Amino acid sequence: MPKLKTKKGIKKRFRMTKTGKFKHGKAGKGHLLSSKSQKRKRKLKMPGVVDKSRNSMLRTMLPYGG
Repeated sequence: MPKLKTKKGIKKRFRMTKTGKFKHGKAGKGHLLSSKSQKRKRKLKMPGVVDKSRNSMLRTMLPYGG
């Protein structure tokens, strides 16, 4: 049976934690930051966590953990 291919776009955007959850960076912190509040910019720094319902989809796209 051939090796499974990793989806490179998903690999660049998501990281799998030790417990099997997926973390990702949040959108909206690239430019036009002067109009956003300090609180909003601070929250954008924190990593986002993927819902449990999408974990199985990401695992198929990242067969070796990313």
